[in-house]
Amino acid sequence: MTNAAPETRKFEAEVAQVLHLVTHSLYSHKEIFLRELISNASDACDKLRFESIAHPALLAGEGELQIDVSWDPQARTVTVRDNGIGMSRDEVVANIGTIASSGTRRFLEAMSSQQKTDARLIGQFGVGFYSAFVVADRVTVLSRRADLPASEGVRWESDGKGEYTLAQADLPERGTAVILHLKADEDEFLKGWELRSLIRKYSDHVAFPIRMPKEEDGKPGNEWETVNDASALWAKPRSEISDEDYQSFYKSLGHDFNDALAWTHNRVEGSQSFTTLLYIPEQPPFDLMMGGRDERKGLKLYIKRVFIMDAAEELLPNYLRFVRGVVDADDLPLNVSREILQHNRQLERIRAACVKRVLDLLEKLSRDEPEKYATFYKAFGNTLKEGIGEDPANRERIAKLLRFASTKGDGAAQTVSLDDYISRMAMGQDTIWYITADSYAAALGSPQLEAFKAKGIEVLLMFDRVDEWMLNSLHEYEGKKLRNVAKGDLPLDEADKKQQEEASKAAEPLVHKLKELLGDRVGDVRVSARLTDSPSCLALSDYEMAPHLARLLREAGHDVPLAKPTLEVNPQHPLLKRVESEGDAVKAADLANLLLDQAEIAAGAQLPDPAAFVQRLNRLIVG
Repeated sequence: MTNAAPETRKFEAEVAQVLHLVTHSLYSHKEIFLRELISNASDACDKLRFESIAHPALLAGEGELQIDVSWDPQARTVTVRDNGIGMSRDEVVANIGTIASSGTRRFLEAMSSQQKTDARLIGQFGVGFYSAFVVADRVTVLSRRADLPASEGVRWESDGKGEYTLAQADLPERGTAVILHLKADEDEFLKGWELRSLIRKYSDHVAFPIRMPKEEDGKPGNEWETVNDASALWAKPRSEISDEDYQSFYKSLGHDFNDALAWTHNRVEGSQSFTTLLYIPEQPPFDLMMGGRDERKGLKLYIKRVFIMDAAEELLPNYLRFVRGVVDADDLPLNVSREILQHNRQLERIRAACVKRVLDLLEKLSRDEPEKYATFYKAFGNTLKEGIGEDPANRERIAKLLRFASTKGDGAAQTVSLDDYISRMAMGQDTIWYITADSYAAALGSPQLEAFKAKGIEVLLMFDRVDEWMLNSLHEYEGKKLRNVAKGDLPLDEADKKQQEEASKAAEPLVHKLKELLGDRVGDVRVSARLTDSPSCLALSDYEMAPHLARLLREAGHDVPLAKPTLEVNPQHPLLKRVESEGDAVKAADLANLLLDQAEIAAGAQLPDPAAFVQRLNRLIVG
């Protein structure tokens, strides 16, 4: 019963946007509302069970934690009720009236631009509650927090059109009830068998009993029965779990409509016993590379089947943040806190075991199911690369899993492993050569590759933003050094050295002239051993930042010092011969500067004066 007149409030602007998008975009997946409401109810039961460890009185009153789903054909309502932690008035406002998630704006943008993926996105940002308005024209929420008296219950109600009412209510039982007043054309959800079917499809492995009234003559009766499996799937022997069971559990765990790509389920016995059930998704959440770790992401930590927390940071390193699943430990302290977790040796062993299981699974996929691995790598390859710098202990294993495009590969597809490259190395070659750029086309077309192409030496083409960072930590693999074709001096045999020395000596007057014409724009000018067809390119020292990366960092607001480039030239190119013979000082300066401009553009650098480049080019074209 309500004790005071209800207060009317407006939704926060972003909530209104979410409601509009959800109600207009989920028409093809209407049944998702039941999965989301049951999942929220399960979370509430988990939270109460955890809080009751320190405060047993919270469980007073009702016994077993459970979720009830009922329907009323006459009133046209579906109700999902739990006896979990419940919410106070402030929590109702915070959890329903506003959205505090930092990912909400990204959710809104994705919903607007990728409505085909709407069902996959719901639930990833804690906005699954609003899917109730897909089937209901009015939603009522009754909730009382377990540590508050009956008189401090809360009644929330809204038609989802911009406002909601809030009132104090007398609620003798703790927990939350969500009552959906169905729209006129949603009769299918007023059938008991349909609701049972949806629960078994999406929520069968929720670890709390989900009860429904038994039907009598097609109507809900007075006797209740449990309609889900209501057991911890991960605690069962693998021989008793079908692939369909694994996939069903994954979908309820990960709020995903897609099947998992692969999974690994293991029980470790001994001085420290624990169970892991880890999944590799088929598709990434759209904010994966932003490092987002919203509440429902990562691994869930249980201790003796008591939910403790979503503990992605404690159980897996950041570069494996795409993994979903459950870890259930037998012998961690039940009063565990995040601070204890961060300094717990037992947990460190579990974390190491989780990393090993994931890498074992990925190695098996790459070896036995290359098509599946290609799907994984397309989705998560860049994230995996972060492990090269983050996880030195597993650097070699991670490097083995990486794939790249190559001058001998299949176009821009990243299919070449470091082992593939080594297997194709020429006799006597002891270096893995690569080039970095900001696109595949820029990498493949780089003038620095010309000498390597002429000699038939394979070069890996790296064009993802994370590559430059990764290569700061990946200096060798299987005893082979990794080297950038654009950095340092190229190793030359005796014949090539002699030819290079002769070319440099013959071009001394030209090099001197270029240095004078370019002045402070360059640090050095020299004859190139890299070029066969192009007139010029930039050469970098071994520790110099790639120009395209420096440009990206500056664009992102970072203070990157300007370094004077080293210009390498091909004296045999007609453009260099023209510079050599040009008597007009202005034209010679324009030609020399154009050589440097071209080299900088090819390297992905930002021209210091684009307007001057255009003027030079125009002068040379005109006359």
